[in-house]
Amino acid sequence: MAIQAPRPTAPGTTATGATTAAEHGGGSTSGGSTFLRVSIALQTLTIFLQALSSGLLMTTSYGEVLHGVGARVMYGATMIYVLAAVLAWKPGGGSPRPILHATGFLVLASVQVAVGIAHIPAVHLPLGVLMFGLSVLALTLTRRR
Repeated sequence: MAIQAPRPTAPGTTATGATTAAEHGGGSTSGGSTFLRVSIALQTLTIFLQALSSGLLMTTSYGEVLHGVGARVMYGATMIYVLAAVLAWKPGGGSPRPILHATGFLVLASVQVAVGIAHIPAVHLPLGVLMFGLSVLALTLTRRR
């Protein structure tokens, strides 16, 4: 039986070749990263519900109220996402990159609210679709980490 020397590993990988959390910029799997995943999922859900309520906005009398309340909830979920990104970074030792993503979503949400109040559907609707797609992407990338 021959004794084998340990194989050298690339930075950010384990001896089995699996990528570590540090390689993804994710830090540890602490409560901060769980809170981050939950906040992105909440944001994605609220954006999806806004798409549903926009259909009600166009077809029912109560749709405007529902969409207005949903806008406030979606904006709050986006602010929670920013908070979760900061908490996953600073105390959790993760990457600061999610803070940039979360701040970008907050800017998009602010523009979305402004064009919604101004009743500019030519910008409001495509921006909502873009936000939903980006939120699903962020959720997918976070789940992989």
